[in-house]
Amino acid sequence: MSAPVPAPKTTSAWYTNYAPLPGIPDEFIGRDGKPRSSWRNFLESIESDDSERSLAAADRRIRDIEVSYRVHGEARERAWPMSRLPLLIEESDWQEIVAGVAQRASVIEALLADVYGAGRLVADGILPAAVVAGSRDYLRPLVELKPPGGRWMHLYAADLGRGPDGRWWVLGDRAQAPSGAGYALENRLVMARAWPAKYRSMNVERLAPFFRALRSSLAEAAERSQPRICLLTPGPYSETYFEQAYLARYLGFLLVEGDDLVVHQGLTHVRTIAGLKRADVIWRRVDSDFIDPLELNGQSRLGVPGLISAMRNGHTAVSNVPGSGFAESRALMSFMPAIAKHLLGEDLLMPNIATWWCGDREAQSKVLGNFDSMAIAGAFANNIPGFEADQQVLPANLSSAERTRLFDAVETRGLDYVGQEVVRLSTAPVWNDGQLVPRPFVLRVFAAVTPDAWHVMPGGFCRISARPDARAVNMGEDVQSADVWVLSSKPVVMETLLPATDDVKIRRILGNLPSRAADNLFWYGRYLERAEATLRVVRCLCARSVELDLSSGGVSKSLAHLGHQLVAWGAVSAENESAQIFTIARQALCDEDASGSGLSGVRLARNAGSIIRERISIDASKLLRMLDSQLTNLGELMSEADVFEAADRALQTLAALAGLEQENMNRSAGWRFLDMGRRTERAINTSRLARTFASEDATADDLDVLLDLIDSQITYRSRYVTGIALAPVRDMVLLDPFNPRSVGFQIESINQHIATLPTLQQDGLLEEPRQIIARLTTEIATSVAAKLDTSIILALEQKISNFADAVATRYFLQRPEISIGISASGLA
Repeated sequence: MSAPVPAPKTTSAWYTNYAPLPGIPDEFIGRDGKPRSSWRNFLESIESDDSERSLAAADRRIRDIEVSYRVHGEARERAWPMSRLPLLIEESDWQEIVAGVAQRASVIEALLADVYGAGRLVADGILPAAVVAGSRDYLRPLVELKPPGGRWMHLYAADLGRGPDGRWWVLGDRAQAPSGAGYALENRLVMARAWPAKYRSMNVERLAPFFRALRSSLAEAAERSQPRICLLTPGPYSETYFEQAYLARYLGFLLVEGDDLVVHQGLTHVRTIAGLKRADVIWRRVDSDFIDPLELNGQSRLGVPGLISAMRNGHTAVSNVPGSGFAESRALMSFMPAIAKHLLGEDLLMPNIATWWCGDREAQSKVLGNFDSMAIAGAFANNIPGFEADQQVLPANLSSAERTRLFDAVETRGLDYVGQEVVRLSTAPVWNDGQLVPRPFVLRVFAAVTPDAWHVMPGGFCRISARPDARAVNMGEDVQSADVWVLSSKPVVMETLLPATDDVKIRRILGNLPSRAADNLFWYGRYLERAEATLRVVRCLCARSVELDLSSGGVSKSLAHLGHQLVAWGAVSAENESAQIFTIARQALCDEDASGSGLSGVRLARNAGSIIRERISIDASKLLRMLDSQLTNLGELMSEADVFEAADRALQTLAALAGLEQENMNRSAGWRFLDMGRRTERAINTSRLARTFASEDATADDLDVLLDLIDSQITYRSRYVTGIALAPVRDMVLLDPFNPRSVGFQIESINQHIATLPTLQQDGLLEEPRQIIARLTTEIATSVAAKLDTSIILALEQKISNFADAVATRYFLQRPEISIGISASGLA
């Protein structure tokens, strides 16, 4: 995101020199050649001083909640690129869009019901059989399926642009798994906060009613009155994973991956910490072919074996129904007017871009006869066969050899190609270098089905290209997104997702926690604690090297122990163990190539948190990003004192994050797994530190270092005025139930967590994690500090590690045959 650009002193200067592209419809300039009143009103009301603050606020919002997307093939997410100005659509224009999109959704719903049902379109000669059979998204196993709920689509989207006559045209249909609604919602939140006064005064239509309608539509497809709805994601490497997690959080759905679901006895279930729990509705963001490896793509690792069978049984509703992607075929656009007339008895209210399917000889001849004035695209694939990097090509722009190759391909196998009218995308104003300039855009409009009609979202997902000559706009280089403001002539009522009546059953539990979420929360806690342990050792090492006399043999031994501990944890490479203290401390603090460094621990926690971002608060994410920045942007560290200060600042941020978790997280099973992860890691690390610094031959300096590392100096000195001794230190570090840093305190806390978690069998027997922790609790409570030695401490550490393994086996690695357990606590 670029830095805010200073606004001009006179806001009218933003548009007095605005020059639309010749012959291209523009959203800023009306048909009369003058700026539209809505745009003029918006721009003239913005004060230049406020604009800078507003834009900076928008940038911070995007940064704070880490709005992101991923370009296909890239491992790292990109920050969300957002236009500083919304796209304004006046009421009259919007009514035209609503009517056209709602009708087109009805046409495609009827089309899908026909091609997977009676097949009258083919039988009556309206649609060639080759258009159906040639589509890779037409799935034969779905033929004659009766979708639970009776709908093939619950969500439809259309990509729109203005035609040369100023009317809106359909550029493409999206029925597979339409993306962008979540980004449209986030764009709205950003813009409403950037321009709050204008948002209120311009009567911008609200988005909440649309999402309420979508949620109700999905719920109505279920057999049960209070269904469990899951959003099925391909996983954290999906290009739109942020959006999927955001929608799951906003709508209250479970975010699941294919491995989280299992078909058992004809029903679809979610693997949870309480066993298998029924999944009634699955809103999928996985492509149809990957949804069920048993009946579709056998190589898929994203789907759920047996899901199609569960749909046939009528017990699981999947939306949109697999196979809906057939409606996205460009070949269909040639026949849409006839299909609408045949199925609905209506002419299309909104035309699509003129298209000729080259599988028809007459259309093929027209395309070949006007080859250089056409755009050529794949009939059934996103890319052009033989030109894999392109969505469409202009033959006139190809080399002679490439043009000949494409011409021959269309002539030889025309059914794989379509010719389309060459159009220039309509433009919208964007703020560039302090002035308004026109840029091509595509507007994606969404429609959700309701019992009575299609509910069209009053807004949409707008993508704007920085290239004036762009003919297609996909999120990537030189593309930004804009909020879409649909303006009403009347005051707009404030809307939320909250129910309109008070007739809501009160609940104090959140459902059952999916095993994958429990796994990531547990490790999120462990990674945070691991980073903290490393930072504490680094801080102690630097402090002791500065404050103490290095000529003392005992002090040197303690420092050596600290360095050895960092090597053992992977924070420092083995070859650096004998290096200068400054070198050791710096590497342990911020070396991103050292697996155990403080920075690596923080990034591992961020990665685990990103997978469950629908369960991590925005404030927690902000603190983690701040922590990453603190350990990355350190400047030049000159001495041990510099490293000490950096480690100390990072520990303060970690303390703030821990406080946020303790004070703001609901005491559900999710919080318990996070806290168990923290306490498990702390107990293991404290045991390791005790073996190193409280061994039988420990010096007073060793014991003093240990008290520093577990933050217990004040407590110890207030209890024991006779000086430092081995047995009291061991008791405080290992056994003391009142010391929040002791192993005993961690074990007792874990025991309380485990006691509240659900069990799979109600036979009265303890499951393995509870057995281990019960034995550890007894062992800690009955141990005597004076009788402890390093072998006993090592055994204790190993038992805690065994407990962590038992937790993973019991709660994270559920198997299909596990029975559906019943939990008395019902925690989520």
